[in-house]
Amino acid sequence: MSLVQKSQHFLDYLEDFVANLPTLTLDEVITRPEHTAVVSVDVINGFLYEGPLASPRVAPIGESIAQLMRSAWSRGVRDILLLQDAHDTDSLEFEAYGEHVIKGTHQAEAVDEIKSLPFYDQLTTIYKDSIHPAINTDFVDWLNEREVLDTFIVVGDVTDLCVYHLATYLKFHANAYHTPRRVIVPENCVQTWDLPVDVAADLPAMPHHGDLLHATFLYHMALNAVEVVKAIQAE
Repeated sequence: MSLVQKSQHFLDYLEDFVANLPTLTLDEVITRPEHTAVVSVDVINGFLYEGPLASPRVAPIGESIAQLMRSAWSRGVRDILLLQDAHDTDSLEFEAYGEHVIKGTHQAEAVDEIKSLPFYDQLTTIYKDSIHPAINTDFVDWLNEREVLDTFIVVGDVTDLCVYHLATYLKFHANAYHTPRRVIVPENCVQTWDLPVDVAADLPAMPHHGDLLHATFLYHMALNAVEVVKAIQAE
């Protein structure tokens, strides 16, 4: 029996899992604004609009994320963090993904949807030279300085890399220190790219099935007690 045949029942389950994700309201999520944070990862020009890793699949999340930030801010949430790639020119990550998002370039800047927020200058930005947000960055210090936070809304790209590592790190970190922590990922605010097998064959890149990997990693986050929801609605 082939892998496809052996996986069919699970793939049917996976499709139903994503299709039937619950929707939460802001009132259900932001019960105490001073204990809530929105953490956005890699919502930058180099992944949404320009450069070799930009994807039209990912671009629409920019407005959804900006709207969520506006709603959270209006409810009193002031801990909104932007985790953003900003690579050195000799970054070893280029061995896997090619050169992208060089520090100081337009690709490394937050998208206009976020930069146009009236409170953008009050947001915190932490730059990273790694897919993982907690390796050689200021993110751990930022987190440790905010022990009062117990609810994290994680948004950004891509679902199966930076979003996955961020959400599971927040959950695993809390588990390790016996700290109650709610980590929520709204599906309408995360996405990943797609690279078909036949197209990848002509490129120095591995294929990447966007729909399958998006769904699989949403499932895997849920498997690790991250709350994966369809969306967080204002009402």
